[in-house]
Amino acid sequence: MKAKVTEQGLFIPKQFLEGIDEVEIRKERNTILIVPVGDDPIFQFGQQPIVCDLADASEQHDRYIYEP
Repeated sequence: MKAKVTEQGLFIPKQFLEGIDEVEIRKERNTILIVPVGDDPIFQFGQQPIVCDLADASEQHDRYIYEP
């Protein structure tokens, strides 16, 4: 898609931003990046820890999650 830059700036179609409430716009060299800002689920990891009888659960979590 090509777009014309006007005196007001650049128009980005809403369908490109579906489900996005906020973006970060930055320029890196000759590239303009539009990156969604929001709650990345990975940042919620560990916010509600559970109590269990495994002494190494935090260190070996992959083993307990993915191995039967």
